[in-house]
Amino acid sequence: MISKNLKKRTATSIVLILTIFIIFYSKPLLALILIIVGNFSIIEFSNISKKIIKEKFLNLIFNIIFIIYIFLFCLFFFIFCNFLQIKLILFSFLFCCIASDIGGYIFGKILKGPKLTKISPKKTISGAIGSIICSSLTIYCIFLFFLGNSNLKFLLIGVIVSISCQFGDIFFSYLKRKAKLKDTGKFLPGHGGFLDRVDGILFGIPVGFVALKFLF
Repeated sequence: MISKNLKKRTATSIVLILTIFIIFYSKPLLALILIIVGNFSIIEFSNISKKIIKEKFLNLIFNIIFIIYIFLFCLFFFIFCNFLQIKLILFSFLFCCIASDIGGYIFGKILKGPKLTKISPKKTISGAIGSIICSSLTIYCIFLFFLGNSNLKFLLIGVIVSISCQFGDIFFSYLKRKAKLKDTGKFLPGHGGFLDRVDGILFGIPVGFVALKFLF
């Protein structure tokens, strides 16, 4: 029997993936989505930080740093989408991050096994390995399809992006644990908040670009 939460998670995932395909071809919608995701992520982060940091000045600094990061991330994402080649790379990394998340969820659910960390009890070593496998195969197949290039370095980039995504996920899981919250929000059925969906992406895409720069 499929749980209601899994049904919600699957339905929401399909909608999110379809949205990504649509914004690839629509700059106005891309700008709107970046504004929505950026603002909700800031709101959710603010709700977390105020539960962790009671000192107002430190809390303000913490939030300013996050706001600057989100602003720059969304700004550069939008600007880089003006260049087709960079746009293809951006969305390739985006799907790589999604594959990492899906791979971790599926492998973790099926294989279970030892926990990866106490910070996030649901994460398992099998899930982490599944994330790396799915992420690597996804980025390799995408670059092979678009570039006709079968360089094995793309597999390494997939590994690096997946590890970065998992680090981002664990980092925000740590913050949620400190704030005694299960999810950053309740906007996405079965997924939680916007920050729950983009936590790995915020780390994975920038690190992916750096890895691509150094490896090629």
